[in-house]
Amino acid sequence: MEGPPRLLTIFFAFLRLGLTAFGGPAMVRYIKELACKKNKWVKPEDFDHGIALVQTIPGATAMQAAAYAGLKTRGGAGAIVSFTGFALPAFCLMVALAWAYQKAMNLDFVVSCFNGLKVVVVAIVANATLDFGKKMIRGWQDLVLMALAATYLFFKGSPIVAIGFCGLAGVFLYRNIIGSEIVRSSFKEALGAKDVKVTIKWAGFVAAVAFIVLLILSFFDPFLYKLGLLMMKIDFFAYGGGYASLPLMLHEIVEKHAFLPKEVFMDGIALGQVTPGPIVITAAFVGYLLSGVLGAVICAWAIFTPSLFMLMFSSPFFDNFKEATIFKRAMRGVLASFVGLLLAVFISFFMAIKWGPAALLVGGASFWALYKGVDILWVVLVAAAVSSLILL
Repeated sequence: MEGPPRLLTIFFAFLRLGLTAFGGPAMVRYIKELACKKNKWVKPEDFDHGIALVQTIPGATAMQAAAYAGLKTRGGAGAIVSFTGFALPAFCLMVALAWAYQKAMNLDFVVSCFNGLKVVVVAIVANATLDFGKKMIRGWQDLVLMALAATYLFFKGSPIVAIGFCGLAGVFLYRNIIGSEIVRSSFKEALGAKDVKVTIKWAGFVAAVAFIVLLILSFFDPFLYKLGLLMMKIDFFAYGGGYASLPLMLHEIVEKHAFLPKEVFMDGIALGQVTPGPIVITAAFVGYLLSGVLGAVICAWAIFTPSLFMLMFSSPFFDNFKEATIFKRAMRGVLASFVGLLLAVFISFFMAIKWGPAALLVGGASFWALYKGVDILWVVLVAAAVSSLILL
């Protein structure tokens, strides 16, 4: 019987897939095809179980799906190499684009392109808000939490406070519509399994490396230490996929610490759409503009590390909490809050645009195309080309 694949085999398989990983969560089906059908590393039912898990923990869905496939194939080491391989193409391209952005932003046609891309970012966030809303807003309770979160963030409140409040409020607001508590197995039994112990050790390894890196940075580069810690905080609270990181990143990078102007941050989001991989790769853009290549490395590493740790640590116990009443109520409250947070981001970005006939045309057409399911990469590229011609 053939044994498990080598780690290098897993790495290069996900590296190749990462080169064409456009579409965010839509990549999950291709990850499943790679891991379950093409290579038969993971049973389809196990992979589906993992997708249920990644939707209840923070982090970009496609990244977490790639890590879960690696975890089921070769344990913690497999998760790290699949995670790294899948993210590497997006990181490299984002660094190259950030370098080009700095060099070319004084050219008129480049300025025009990015003026148009800012409009596309507004359309992207509007479409994401609508898509999130259709999935998450199912009753008056969801609507109330969404409105509270949006209002609080619009008036410069902390997204983390909004998330925490809505999670806690959900425990009480949903008590009449969330079913009874079910616990399928005990934590004690789960901890006794050998493979579980190994997985937890790998989670501990990821946490230890993060602690050591941050400790070193705190002595030798306090600014990078602060930036890395900031990105980790953003990832730790980004429930609901990659787009959930946008309100957190906007608050921390633009509003609270004023590291970048809002317009430049929006340019980073736009560039994140022409790279493969998750939208949170915008963190590498932020890091490069603030502290060069090392800043990009630290920010990209930090924006992915907490969610990888959470995946490793929680996967053995998922059956114990996924059906628990309190957990389900809190998660529904948290996800409702993200609709509100995205709505507040949309309003903030909308107000940052100087709207004219050309901008309205590009923005409206972009939103319509995204709503109809046109690939986001083509929307961004076409909008950039049109904007460079009509000089928005």
